[in-house]
Amino acid sequence: MSTGAAETDAQAENVAKSSGITPTSLQDTLKEKLQAEHVDVEDMSGGCGQAFNAMIVSSRFEKKSTLARHRLVNSALKTEIAAIHAWTPKCLTPEEWQRKQSEAGA
Repeated sequence: MSTGAAETDAQAENVAKSSGITPTSLQDTLKEKLQAEHVDVEDMSGGCGQAFNAMIVSSRFEKKSTLARHRLVNSALKTEIAAIHAWTPKCLTPEEWQRKQSEAGA
């Protein structure tokens, strides 16, 4: 009896292909819909396309709470989020992103 989870790398690849959701497709959608300056999406599911972490930098997050930022992202990815198991976005303004980059380099 199958649980719907991929049990092998080949099955994971097939699940990812059938859902059509890849880190690249998520990046493209976020860049287009949120005019994001920087998007980094990481597949945390071992390749089956069911769990993603994302760093999203957009000026559309200015003056918005964390909750409002997440709602904006979730609205932009409504169809995609419905097809995956886990989605964890980190949403920053360009100024917050630059500050984070400066701190990382220091």
